[in-house]
Amino acid sequence: MTSFVALTSGTGWHVEDLLRAAGKLGVELRVLPFAEVEASLGTEAEGVAAAGVLLDAADGVLVRMMPPGTLEQVVFRMDALLRLTAAGATVWNPPRAVEAAVDKYLTLSLLERRGLPIPTTWTGQTAASALAAFDALGGDAVVKPLFGSEGRGLLRVSDRELAWRCFHALERMGSVIYLQKPIRHPGHDLRLFVLRGRVLAAMRREARAGEWRTNVALGGRAEAWTPDAEAETMAVAAAEAIGAAFAGVDVIEDQDAGRRLIVEVNAAPGWKALSQATGIDVAAAVLDALREASR
Repeated sequence: MTSFVALTSGTGWHVEDLLRAAGKLGVELRVLPFAEVEASLGTEAEGVAAAGVLLDAADGVLVRMMPPGTLEQVVFRMDALLRLTAAGATVWNPPRAVEAAVDKYLTLSLLERRGLPIPTTWTGQTAASALAAFDALGGDAVVKPLFGSEGRGLLRVSDRELAWRCFHALERMGSVIYLQKPIRHPGHDLRLFVLRGRVLAAMRREARAGEWRTNVALGGRAEAWTPDAEAETMAVAAAEAIGAAFAGVDVIEDQDAGRRLIVEVNAAPGWKALSQATGIDVAAAVLDALREASR
C-alpha cells in the first residue's frame, strides 16, 4: 500500500478531508506535526523523522501547513524538507516552492521575472522610506504582512498621518513594510487551483457588501467558474514560476489598467470553498497525483 505523510500545524477540516480522500484511494496517510520534526546524522538511524516516524521511508511527503515559529525553527524545518528531497523523497510542495510562496515579495519577484502581470508593489524596512513610497503610490496603499494568508492583517491606508503611525509601528516591531497600489476591481477575484501543470478547478469569489477583500474566510461568496485560456495560462505559469506541483493562484481584474493581475500564489492552498463550489474532490486529486509522481 502506498504510504504518505502529511506535515501539518494541527488538525482541522483540511486534515480530515485528506484522511477521507486517502481512505477513498486506498492510501495510507499519517498526519504528523511539523513542530516535532527532527533529524539525525552520522548514525544508523540517519534521516528525518516526526513523532517517531521516519519520513525517508514514506512514498511521499505532503506539506499541508507550516506552523509559526522562530527564524531558527522555520529554517530547520526547511532544511529537513531539503534533506528529504536530496535523499530522493517526493516532497509536495517542494521546499523551494514553499519558501517562495510564503514570502509575498519573493513570489512577486519570481512572477515578474517570468513576465507575468503583478500589482505595483514596494517593500522596505524603514518608516521614512515607506512614507516616501506611500506618497509615490498617490497617498493610497494597501499594507500587507510579508507572510500571511486569507486576507488577514491587510490594511488600506489613504491618510498620511495614519500611514506615518502605521509605518513607524511596523518599524518598531522589526517588521518588513510591504505596500501595494490599491486595485479597483469589479467586486470579485478569481482563484485557480493548479495541479501538475493544469487547472484542476476554479472559482470566482465575490466580496461581501462593504468589504474590499474577497476572501471566503472574511465572508466572501464563492461560485464555480470556468477559466478562459488567458487565466489558465497565467495560473499555470505562476505555479511553474515558483516551482510548485500544486498551487492556489489568485487573479484580479484591474479595471483602471484593463488587464488581469496575479496577486498571490499559495503553495499550501485551502480548498474547502473550492470543493464546495465546484463539486471537485481536490484532496483526492492531490493525493492521486502525488501517488503517480512518487512511483
